[in-house]
Amino acid sequence: MKVIDTIALILVIIGAIVWGIIGIFNVNIVEAIFGAIPWISKIIYILVGISGIWAIKLLFDRD
Repeated sequence: MKVIDTIALILVIIGAIVWGIIGIFNVNIVEAIFGAIPWISKIIYILVGISGIWAIKLLFDRD
C-alpha cells in the first residue's frame, strides 16, 4: 500500500469516528479543539473529504 493510500485511510477513519461522536454525543471534537481557529477546522474537513474521495479509488485497485 502506498503512503498516500495509508494517509487517506487514516483520515477517513478519523472522519468516521468524528461523525460517530457527533451522532452519538452531539459533540464536534474538531470544533471543540480548533474552534478558536476556524480555518484549521476547515482545512481538516477538506483533507478528510479529499481522503474520502481517494478511498473510493482504493475500492477499485487490483494489486
